[in-house]
Amino acid sequence: MRAGEVVLERYGAGRDHRLGEDLGHIVFDRDTLHDLRSVSKSVVGLLYGIALAEGLVPEPGEGLMRQFPEYPDLVADPARSHLTVEHALTMTLGLEWNEDAPYTSPANSEIAMELAPDRHRFVLERPVVEEAGKRWTYCGGAAALLGAVIARGAGRPLTDYAASALFRPLGIGDFAWTKGDDGIESAAAGLRLRPLDLAAVGQLVLDGGRDIVPGEWITRMLTPRMVIEDQFRYGYQWYIGTGARRLYEGIGNGGQRLLVAPGEDLVVAVTAGEYDAGMDSAAAVLDAVLGR
Repeated sequence: MRAGEVVLERYGAGRDHRLGEDLGHIVFDRDTLHDLRSVSKSVVGLLYGIALAEGLVPEPGEGLMRQFPEYPDLVADPARSHLTVEHALTMTLGLEWNEDAPYTSPANSEIAMELAPDRHRFVLERPVVEEAGKRWTYCGGAAALLGAVIARGAGRPLTDYAASALFRPLGIGDFAWTKGDDGIESAAAGLRLRPLDLAAVGQLVLDGGRDIVPGEWITRMLTPRMVIEDQFRYGYQWYIGTGARRLYEGIGNGGQRLLVAPGEDLVVAVTAGEYDAGMDSAAAVLDAVLGR
């Protein structure tokens, strides 16, 4: 989308999966929902800002452990007392977490979280390996905690809050959010949208939030906070490129990509099925579009 108008739209066919479920060969069109995988995290970042403006969730600087009083042993642990919501927003919890293993293996921390009887306790009780806020470590558990804080503050499931606070105001009526066996949405990877609706989310960010997400939150969310590598930074659940072209991205396993390029007045939404195979196809599309 350039200047809010669709200038290129293309669909194909191929084998697809919903989180953990083989969907077989799918012929895609503009009305087909697709897993966003970890682009879901970037949507959670938007939802947190809406909920914050409504007074439903704490400021990022407030304590994280106090949001989970059902775990008094963890709340009382002095090694975790300094954790804040911002540490979850920036993936700097300082807890043991490893998503390098395939997302089909319980050796992957996110998969282990999904298999745990209590996903939130699983995240919060991970061994402390370093001081929080010092280093970015990719962590789906951080998004799970944020999703819980939003749902608790709103007093309803994350799906319901997302529908009323974000999707319906954007004119998005058809979406799904895959849940785990515990009935809780996978905030880290479970959102399913049409690519056009994913682009609409990107356009909302490009437009500064309009009257749906506070503009102040968009600015805070997209402020570079942690270095990932070279000119790649991380804000609040969004990736930020700080090179010649300022880019904001949501990135997901298998080639899912949402790119916002303010200098180009451009939004690119890519969905693909190369799960656990890198993001070469999505990167190639973006490189071609941006001429880089």
